This record gives sequence, C-alpha cells and structure tokens, in this order.
Amino acid sequence: MTSSEAATLIRERFRAEPVVDGRAVTVAVGRDRWQELGAFARERLGCLYFNWLSAIDWKEQGLEVVGRVENLGTRLVLIMRTKLGAETHCPTLVGVWKGADWMERECFDMFGITFDGHPDLRRILLAQDWVGHPLRKDWVDTGYTPYR
Repeated sequence: MTSSEAATLIRERFRAEPVVDGRAVTVAVGRDRWQELGAFARERLGCLYFNWLSAIDWKEQGLEVVGRVENLGTRLVLIMRTKLGAETHCPTLVGVWKGADWMERECFDMFGITFDGHPDLRRILLAQDWVGHPLRKDWVDTGYTPYR
C-alpha cells in the first residue's frame, strides 16, 4: 500500500485530512476515534509494527498524544495524533498493539496522561511516591535551584 492510497482510505473513513510526506502519512483525529484509528491502521493498512508513542505539552492548548506505527512490508509509516486539550485522558491502544503497554505507562509517568482501559497503568520510570510529571511544562523541580 502506498502512502497516497493510505491517505485516501483515511480521508474516506475518518473525514480527516492526512498529510503525506514520502512514505509517511500523518493524521490527527479526536480522542473519541483514537482506538478506531489504531484498529484501522492495523487491520486495513497492515501497520503491525508499533514503533513508539509519546506526548507533547502545548502549554495553554493542552496535551497531545502522538504515535508511530508501520507496515514493514510496504514501508508505510503512519503517524497518529490526538489532542487532549485540558483533558488528561486518552483511550489505550494496548488492545490493538501490545507494544503500546510500556510506552503508555511512560506517558502516564512523565506527562500524567491516563490511558483509559490500560491493563496495568502505573509508574514505570519514577518511584511510586514521586510527585508530579516531569515532562509537563508546568512541573517545577523544587529540589534544585534552576540555573539562570
């Protein structure tokens, strides 16, 4: 499947406008369609490889979850995005790709995003008694004086 073919299928199914850049297709959907996009990518586009998932803190605009999945046979790359706004909840993709497990836990740990439906959502990098989420732009490390 080519990136143009994938973009056409995404456009028809999700009424979203994907951006094609070589073999990569980037598409943003609402949080309510996040799992649906994941299942579509796996089943219809053949993206069996879950490459990574992370988040972006856009300050006033809120958080955004970004994931990259691939069809290794056709070299198609799909970059999925969903803006959470002021919310800190996002549906889990673990039911679609088991590889999403630890990466969603990392986003929970570092950004405070709760992945609804995740089978074992708990801290993965920081101690259980850690307070805050260090990759959030509003987080302040009170243990150290900032360098200026």
